[in-house]
Formats: sequence, C-alpha cells, structure tokens
Amino acid sequence: MNTKVYIGTSLDGFIARMDGDFNWLSQFANDEATKAYEEFLSTIDAIVIGRRTFETVLTFSAWPYTKNVFVLSNAIKKAPDSLKGKVIILSMRPKDLLVHLAAMGIVNIYIDGGVVIQEFLKEDLVDELIIAKAPILIGSGIPLFGYIQNDLQFAHTKTEIQSNGLARSYYKRIRK
Repeated sequence: MNTKVYIGTSLDGFIARMDGDFNWLSQFANDEATKAYEEFLSTIDAIVIGRRTFETVLTFSAWPYTKNVFVLSNAIKKAPDSLKGKVIILSMRPKDLLVHLAAMGIVNIYIDGGVVIQEFLKEDLVDELIIAKAPILIGSGIPLFGYIQNDLQFAHTKTEIQSNGLARSYYKRIRK
C-alpha cells in the first residue's frame, strides 16, 4: 500500500485561509499545474478526504473525481444521492481505514485535506509528499502541518519549478 499527499500551500505554509478559502491558489492553476495533477491522479486508486474538504468539493460546479472517494467523518452519515457509487462515508482511524482499503484491493491512495493529512502523519502513514508551494504569502490560515510526536524523515527526490513560480517538491518517507 502506498499513501500519497498532493497539496498546494502558500509560501508561508498555509493550505487555506482560516475560513477554508483557497482562491489565492487558483491563480497558479495553469496548464502545467493541471497536467501535473492529472498525471498524479493517474497513479492512484482511491482518494481519502475529510469532512471539510468534502463539503468544499460539494460547492464545485461539477464533481471533480473519477476515482472512488472515501470521506472520513463522524458527522456525515450519508453521501448525497447524486454521488452514489462515487463516495463512501466512513468513520475510522487512518490505520483501520488502510486495512479496510487493502481488503478491497486498493493500493495507491491519495490523502487530501488538512485534518486528514495531519492525522495520517501523526500515525506515520504517509509514504509520499508532493507539495506545490505557491509564491505568495497569505499571513495566516490553516497550516499544512500540525503537531507530531516523533520526527518523520523524508528524502527529497526532486523539485519542479513552473513558469508561474509554483515550486512542486517530491518527498518519499525514509523508514528505518
């Protein structure tokens, strides 16, 4: 099983403003960024997001995912009927979720959403990080990283710089 994070941040490390708004990031969503994201999506089997990310995605004009989406939430009990067969709501800890997904034959998992990413990191369940750092300071917001009890070391494998200044860095978890 391989768990991957792919996320955009501001230069000061925020994934969204405190109210969840991330419109500041859309100015960097050019063809290069879209192509890189689509290439990434072609490598995964399923997507795991949290409640807040799910609620944000529901405001989009169209459902953006072609892969199965698993929403981790204690508050949401059922997905909208329009997403039947596309979204599964679960209330599980990350480790239990991975066991569940492995039993379904799912191997490559995209982990998205601030709280979910932080929970997977706390349990040392992230194998790869792809962080697209936008050249913009927003001053405050929701940080990508939260408190973790133990150091998690990653090896930097490459960084790609887009024509608009977005720097996408790739990391793999070093397991000892």
